[in-house]
Amino acid sequence: MRIRPDIGKVNDSDQVGEEERFQNASLRPIIKLQNPLLIAVFQNYIVKHKGVFYDLSLEKRLAYIENALYKDQKFRNSVKGMIIGHFTVNEYQQYTKNSSSLNKRMMNMVMNRLKDQVQVFEPVIADYIG
Repeated sequence: MRIRPDIGKVNDSDQVGEEERFQNASLRPIIKLQNPLLIAVFQNYIVKHKGVFYDLSLEKRLAYIENALYKDQKFRNSVKGMIIGHFTVNEYQQYTKNSSSLNKRMMNMVMNRLKDQVQVFEPVIADYIG
């Protein structure tokens, strides 16, 4: 918990539902903490899929990110594991109560984070050497 970044003031009023409270208290800080790893993992995903991402327009790159997280179960599960692995036991118990809807929130947050940083996914010359 101590290594998680502070994400500032979040709406924690009684109006906020249990899932949104979990999202703000647990998911947001973990995803922010894991951002460099999420970027590295997606860069590796691009390379493993023959770099076709680099030939796409911006609009299609954004769709590619979406498809990777929603249609590639192996990749999706890997990303979920990176986030769930940072839960405390108490957070994991909360997560299991609403895992389906929390997974949707989690993937939406990761997808938006990757899309917002799409410019970092430019080809690396070393990827094409050898």
